[in-house]
Amino acid sequence: MRGTRCYDEINPGNAMDIDDRLEKLADRHEALTQAVELLAAMYQQNEQRLTQVLDAINRLANIAEAHDVRLDDHERTPEDPSDAA
Repeated sequence: MRGTRCYDEINPGNAMDIDDRLEKLADRHEALTQAVELLAAMYQQNEQRLTQVLDAINRLANIAEAHDVRLDDHERTPEDPSDAA
C-alpha cells in the first residue's frame, strides 16, 4: 500500500519549512507568469508580422496580375482575329 509521504521524508537532507515552500512556490508562480506574458507578447508580434506579410503578398499579387494583363496586351498583334469583337 502506498502511503502519502511528505517532502521531508523523501528528501531528508533538504528539509524545508512551510515558509520556504511557499516562497519557492511564489517564485515559480512569478516565473510562469513572466513566461506566459512573454509568450503572449511574442504571439502578438507574430500576428502583426503575419498581417504585414499577407498584405505584401496581396500587393505583389495585384502587381503581377496588372503586369500579366499588360503582357497579354503586348502579345496580341493587330491582325490577331481574337481581337475582333
